[in-house]
Amino acid sequence: MRILLAGATGAIGRPLTRLLSSAGHEVLALSRNDRSASIARDLGARPVMADAMDRDGLLRAVDGMSADAVIHELTALKAPKRRLTPDDPSTRLRVEGTAHLLEAAKALGADRFVTQSLILGYGYADHGSRVFTEDDPFGVKHGNPGDIVVDGLVSTEEQVLAAGGVALRYGVFHGPGTWFDPAAGSRPTPVPRGGGGTVPWVHVDDAAAATVAALERGRGGQAYNIVERRHATWGERERALRVPGWILRLMVPYLGTLMLDTTLRASGDKAERELGWSPRV
Repeated sequence: MRILLAGATGAIGRPLTRLLSSAGHEVLALSRNDRSASIARDLGARPVMADAMDRDGLLRAVDGMSADAVIHELTALKAPKRRLTPDDPSTRLRVEGTAHLLEAAKALGADRFVTQSLILGYGYADHGSRVFTEDDPFGVKHGNPGDIVVDGLVSTEEQVLAAGGVALRYGVFHGPGTWFDPAAGSRPTPVPRGGGGTVPWVHVDDAAAATVAALERGRGGQAYNIVERRHATWGERERALRVPGWILRLMVPYLGTLMLDTTLRASGDKAERELGWSPRV
């Protein structure tokens, strides 16, 4: 397949580009600047110079081109903002960016679309021992800073599923290029002393493998939980700097909601059953 990949140079995008290329697919990497275009070439992809947030520029860039599929892996998560607002860059990428990429998919003649969602869309709250499946309500808000993230996740899912695409609800990422990267520099990620809440996780290499599986075998109009079988607290992750919870909440209220207030478990059985994927980590 020929695939337009938005987010090819991100934490998931890099291993995903390599996997797609090694599987014989041709990757067209959406690139905003020369630096990302150069990285895309090094990964074996062909750059397409455009910004997903610039609708007209994106449609001009793909005019006259064709592709079989579009994958949306765009986020803006390099550094957590102290307070999330409705114009949060990642939320806008999930709302407006998704709409623009769906238009691009139509112009390309692509009949497959896969979008990045997150397991946290089940709601930022203490869900106790309940294990969520794809049949449970998604997008439930609890009146806290996480609601802005939920809004973006619901938007990208609703748009893509209505168009017959696939939504992947990834666990919290760890591995190269993430906040929890054993090979990173000297600044570990702050986590609450005592470990914080339990959440589903997924290594970026496993997330990339699941994305290829969803592209090739996912059923249109379906969402899949992409998680490891074992859940873990924040304090169990590599490169964690343990700080008192009240300091974390004061520094970045959203991280307080995420790491202190949220306990969430989810099953990846559907993805393992239908996609033929299973986590290696």
